[in-house]
Amino acid sequence: MSDKAPKPLNLLDYHRPKRLRLKDARIPPLNAESKRCLRNLTAYRPSRPKFPYPQTRSAAVLVALFVGRMGDLYVLLNRRSATLRTYAGDTSLPGGKWDPEDRTIEDTARREAFEEIGLPRDKLKVPLLCILEPFLAARNLIVTPVIVLILDNTLRFPFSLTHSPLFSPPLPRFPTEPELIEVPYHTTNEWTYPGPNDTTLTTRAHRFLTGREAGGIKPVFGLTAAILIHAASIAHARQPDFEVELAPPEGQSREERIAWAIYSSPVFHEAYEAEEIKVDWAKVAKTAGGKGGGRSTRR
Repeated sequence: MSDKAPKPLNLLDYHRPKRLRLKDARIPPLNAESKRCLRNLTAYRPSRPKFPYPQTRSAAVLVALFVGRMGDLYVLLNRRSATLRTYAGDTSLPGGKWDPEDRTIEDTARREAFEEIGLPRDKLKVPLLCILEPFLAARNLIVTPVIVLILDNTLRFPFSLTHSPLFSPPLPRFPTEPELIEVPYHTTNEWTYPGPNDTTLTTRAHRFLTGREAGGIKPVFGLTAAILIHAASIAHARQPDFEVELAPPEGQSREERIAWAIYSSPVFHEAYEAEEIKVDWAKVAKTAGGKGGGRSTRR
């Protein structure tokens, strides 16, 4: 095994196959809204990060879409095993941490989905639609969503390696579902954390029902809900009717939250040093909304 430090992660340096052509692809019949969603997703390009992220603190999730019988788009989700030490039984997207064998963050998402739910890595059967901006997850991980479309309708998924069943709620729609009157389809909760310049900031988490709670399936919430909201906003080309993020000065954007975690958390500084990545800490602090300066890495 090589002792050479991994190169900085450039989230835009992906191997991209030929773009999916909707008129040529063998896709089940789509309704008009699903066609618009796929066109919007294939045309999407993420914003360029202002500084590199350490690979050892990077992860990816696969947002695998498929077409239902009525031409609607659905997303493939997984229920984590009840025996896991973290997030046991949660409804989640397949994914995990970067591995040295992964050439790109897309490879990370595809490898994890293959290992967790058996989704083929074949880019003809499961072509890339787009890659979204990263999110900050718990335990100081930077998670990048990779959106793909399952074209092969003959695929049958076994239980994942954690012996957890799969299910497929629709891509989130806006506004909330009208038929769920007694139990709200969408709810939120908030908590505070210390921010730059001795401020106290608030972050918001979203929670959506799947319609299968009676069968023991947990609602979609937290990071998974945030990723699906962002994916649906791009697909439908409009923001939801509810406020997704708290605007400054009460809250931070996704990019600001990542920058603040990088600037303030020792685990990121250790990762940058271990990977021998030079960082402009003043730029990181400015992105986070702070005053800047005061940090360095050793070469």
